[in-house]
Amino acid sequence: MIMEINNKYYLLRHGEAISNIKQITSSWPETFENPLTANGKRQIKEAAKKLNNKQIEHIFASDLLRTKMTADIVAKALKLEVKFDTRLREVGFGDLNGRPAEELLYLGFEKERLGHSMRGAESYQGVLERVRDFIEEINETYQGSTILIVSHQCPLWILENDIDGFSLSEGLERNPEEVRIGRGEIRELN
Repeated sequence: MIMEINNKYYLLRHGEAISNIKQITSSWPETFENPLTANGKRQIKEAAKKLNNKQIEHIFASDLLRTKMTADIVAKALKLEVKFDTRLREVGFGDLNGRPAEELLYLGFEKERLGHSMRGAESYQGVLERVRDFIEEINETYQGSTILIVSHQCPLWILENDIDGFSLSEGLERNPEEVRIGRGEIRELN
């Protein structure tokens, strides 16, 4: 079922962060300082230029450091305030939070994570429920607004697929890792 949306939404993934360079999983609670890199800041300054003519009225963002920094750069450029929301956080990595990303990849359990938690990690169903709750609340609160959502790869691709009417398993088939939203990338949500 395709969810009705009554606002125009833009999605922005955070810029490159230390965790991306060091290939370390980073979720919540944040186990190490994980700011944007100099390259990540450049990516977001470029994104802010592209968003300048989109008439963004509201910015909502994850409260993790890399997304806070991303949203703050864009908000300053657009002269807007940011509203932080924990429902936009990265998927919880459980026991693997702060560990080398290769450990997560080695397990290769993405399909198993659809509805189940493994090693204390949040399931994709859990992510779907919280981002769906967020978007439903925003749809009730705002009508006909242009809204920027600053978040992480996992919640953004799950939200994008849900809005397009795809189930989590269809979303995995449709969006393998290499075509999901990239660092500093902007997408319009239809």
